Amino acid sequence: MYLRMHESDQPALHWLSQHRAWMEDRLLELVSINSGSHNPIGVNRVGEYYAALFAERLEAAVDKYTLDPWQRVSMQGQVIEQELGGLWRIRKRPDAPIRILLTGHLDTVFGKDSAFQSAQYQDNNTLNAPGAADMKGGILVMLSALEALEQHPDHHNIGWTVLLNPDEEIGSPGSSGWFAREAPRHHLGLVFEPALPDGNLAGERKGSGNFTLSINGRSAHAGRNPQEGRNAISAAAWAISQLEQLNGAREGLTLNTGILEGGTTTNQVPDTCVVKFNIRIQRPDDADWCLTQLENIQLSINQREGFSASLHGSFGRMPKVMDDAHQSLYGLLKNCAGLLDLDLSWQPTGGCCDGNNLSSHGLPNIDTLGVRGGLIHSADEFICLDSLTERASLSALLLFQLARDGLPPGLTGREVTL
Repeated sequence: MYLRMHESDQPALHWLSQHRAWMEDRLLELVSINSGSHNPIGVNRVGEYYAALFAERLEAAVDKYTLDPWQRVSMQGQVIEQELGGLWRIRKRPDAPIRILLTGHLDTVFGKDSAFQSAQYQDNNTLNAPGAADMKGGILVMLSALEALEQHPDHHNIGWTVLLNPDEEIGSPGSSGWFAREAPRHHLGLVFEPALPDGNLAGERKGSGNFTLSINGRSAHAGRNPQEGRNAISAAAWAISQLEQLNGAREGLTLNTGILEGGTTTNQVPDTCVVKFNIRIQRPDDADWCLTQLENIQLSINQREGFSASLHGSFGRMPKVMDDAHQSLYGLLKNCAGLLDLDLSWQPTGGCCDGNNLSSHGLPNIDTLGVRGGLIHSADEFICLDSLTERASLSALLLFQLARDGLPPGLTGREVTL
């Protein structure tokens, strides 16, 4: 499909080209607020900051929702509840002919106790700061692209919903239900995770599951009566060896045992051990196969005298498959990128995001529309500041095209609900 730059696109794109200083100033304020996933007060402060911008600059309806606490398993094997920040839903023209769901997350991986709390310029175009790329800069790209859309003469053809969730970095355990509710109401999704380090997009994504295996045995003195004990760490070691055998058992399947904790001293047979692990899958039907293997490992431990094991967790994100609808949408964006002299492509990745969730609910989406940068999830995370306006222009041009010419082939038959 050949596109050309339309005369009606030029004023808003020119406005965006002059918008970097404003975006950069907002970004510096945002990265100074700690919004680690486990810091709901900070997450809510960031949410309130964005909500005020959306309400003021876009005259949109803004609502905040409280999420149920996150239930997780402690390293002592106990199920505990943890408070999450709030979720924000922002809407405009929900009954328009084309409806687009835009998502971004308010949380970062950097907690209140992280040493990485402040911004530092590396040069005139590079800012090292917590969450600058992932994804406080990305939400500013989203906001600015929508501002540009509202200036466009065809804006009335697009209705949009923004979801800003507080828990993406921990797998969206509290907000996943919102994706299930909103996906059927929209024709396509746009997610503002950072672009890949080379500036290109993530295409196909693996699915991900986080699990905890809690093993209880029986304590005893390691010297006087060890035979009366049941060593939970030894049982966990056996379980880990079984888990390791799942690597490669299905195409693209990987398993990583990430955390192990058990025992208190060397002269006591440990009666508890907790193992936390992650599984990545390439195909949706691999999830059920994996769950069967995990249940068999759990059952084997439970059949041993004096031992009990419990398994917690699920595949919170299913694989994102590049079907015809996704290919069509990505192809339209590539053509828009060409109009901006950007050579854009996409590639598979083992990483996950809320684009997985949208895809699993049938919503075609592009999920790396955010800024260019790199070294995310580390103290070296950086953003290329010129990508603030570059990526906003790219998303804006995509919105203009959809508003003017409608949905691309592959998405035209999708029915949406109100």
